Amino acid sequence: MIYRKRRHRQGVSGGFFHFQDSMNRTVSGPGDGDFIQLRDEFGNEWRGVAERQSDDTIRYRFRTSQGEFISGVSDGYGVILRDEKGKTWRGFVD
Repeated sequence: MIYRKRRHRQGVSGGFFHFQDSMNRTVSGPGDGDFIQLRDEFGNEWRGVAERQSDDTIRYRFRTSQGEFISGVSDGYGVILRDEKGKTWRGFVD
């Protein structure tokens, strides 16, 4: 029997996240692996996670202490998020 070494997927890499909605409201901050901590221009803190899916997309979920949330996916070209009010946020990871 021949055994092949399996490559295990690494977690989500970190970086600096920057998102902007249609009203030019921005949310940005650092992320390290699966844990991400962002801050908007009003000083609200958004905490979130990144989870790699089976089809190599990455799913993001962020929440504030006031109960607001943003979630969405990345396909390697950019990140598209949607908040609870239906606004679309677009961004990137450096």
